[in-house]
Amino acid sequence: MILVIGTFRMPPEKLAQALPAAQRVVNATRAEDGCVAYSYAQDLFDPGLIHVSEKWRDRAALQAHFKSAHMQAWMAERADLDLSDRDIRVFESDEGAAV
Repeated sequence: MILVIGTFRMPPEKLAQALPAAQRVVNATRAEDGCVAYSYAQDLFDPGLIHVSEKWRDRAALQAHFKSAHMQAWMAERADLDLSDRDIRVFESDEGAAV
């Protein structure tokens, strides 16, 4: 299992502009083969801080995701959103490990 966890920032006044594009990419990504979970969440106490959480079956599924048309569109659309402080990391998980 591959986990992608992180954050990025955008000016709070750009959130409304970002929502339609973010919803398109989230919906399309959740339908991808190998996507177990995919979400963005606005921080309740830090306006403009967005949390990213993804879970993928394997690295091949994640690599295919990066090449998808909807990710290419999202990368182009987010250029106008003044994203900053992007800190997103990829982890490999042993799904059977105890927590």
